[in-house]
Amino acid sequence: MTRILMTILATVLTMALWTGTVFIGTSEGWWKTPITDSAASEDFVGPVRDKVAAEHHGNLGFALIEKGKVADHFSVSSGEPVDENSIYQVASLGKWLTAWGVMVLVEDGLVELNAPVSKYLTRWKLPDSDFDHSGVTIGRLLSHTGGLGDRLGYDGFDTPKDVQTLEESLTRAEDASPGKSGIVKVGGEPGAEWKYSGGGYTMLQLVIEEVSGLSFADHMKQRIFEPLSMARTTFDHDEAIAWGLAENFTTTGKTEPFRWYTALGATSLFTSPADMARFVAIQSPSGSQSVLSQETLTAMASSHATSMGADVWGLGVMLYAPNNQDGFIVGHDGNNEPAINTAVRFDPATGDGIVVLETGSSLLATEIASEWVFWKTGNVDNLAFAMVLESMFLWILVGCAIIFLVGLVIGWRQWRSSRIRTGLSNKASGESSF
Repeated sequence: MTRILMTILATVLTMALWTGTVFIGTSEGWWKTPITDSAASEDFVGPVRDKVAAEHHGNLGFALIEKGKVADHFSVSSGEPVDENSIYQVASLGKWLTAWGVMVLVEDGLVELNAPVSKYLTRWKLPDSDFDHSGVTIGRLLSHTGGLGDRLGYDGFDTPKDVQTLEESLTRAEDASPGKSGIVKVGGEPGAEWKYSGGGYTMLQLVIEEVSGLSFADHMKQRIFEPLSMARTTFDHDEAIAWGLAENFTTTGKTEPFRWYTALGATSLFTSPADMARFVAIQSPSGSQSVLSQETLTAMASSHATSMGADVWGLGVMLYAPNNQDGFIVGHDGNNEPAINTAVRFDPATGDGIVVLETGSSLLATEIASEWVFWKTGNVDNLAFAMVLESMFLWILVGCAIIFLVGLVIGWRQWRSSRIRTGLSNKASGESSF
């Protein structure tokens, strides 16, 4: 019996060791190799071009930034030609810029990060809940820790006449992504955990309008885009259309019509690869901009939320991975129907970064940007880790099943051997009694 108990214990410990090894190895990139062993930018761009040529059908704009300067860029299209100045709708990537729009009001002294969002809202208020709404602060909305349970996702509208007002959208978004109620409300203790909320950024869009006295698009243009010389970036749908939009493609290579949004700050920025490269470059140590102070930029790039033990979010930016210099690779991704995927990564310590804007692939931009993070730092970024979770858990399950079966066979053989020995012992005892 002792041997069988030891086998059970050994099996359980081996399963735990296997689970821990696979989890840590995946998160630390033990089995991952960089896209190139060379540190030269051209040796990174070459394999990226090959990947795009092999996998992508649609529009794509790419820029690589080294020490605050554009080191390389290219654009490809399956339809009408595009270049570095072509306009893409970039989905949730716009949240990063929206955060800048909030932070200029913080620096103006018109908004406090730790103040309840209700302090700045007169046109709409959060519906009643079982939680203290005073904990739903501006800072927590920026870091997705305000306790909101919407997890929005917006799919947009077919025509401009379908677009809701901000108040209507916050009450119940008719363009909520599949499986979402569209209702923005507090569903958990504010500050207790990180939970992605597009609705929180729609609330911040309303805050900007109420505090600035301008439309959201005008505030962003006057306070962010014009001072940064981002001449082809806007939250104004009509302006973007007048400039000429890059076509939207599906994953099968078909074109799809443009979508309209109420939730501009959460999901409807229009910009070009060149403007996003500029946005990254001006934040580098050698860059120059007067919109936000370095103290504010440092605060935005610091950890304000964790998930599964990892630092995941700052104020308006995702923290993708440690940059090996006591900071993080920061930025934002965007993903929306029909097949919009955008990704920007930036290392504030070095001024290095990457911009990938595309339509026609669901995750290609994120995959390329994640490869850049691993190439630069040797660290697996959080989205790359999320993308392999399913396969990681499958490996864990298969390994644990094999270990369990081996333990079961060993235990059964030990039990059988014990029964045989017991039988022989009983037989010997019976024979000796005559």
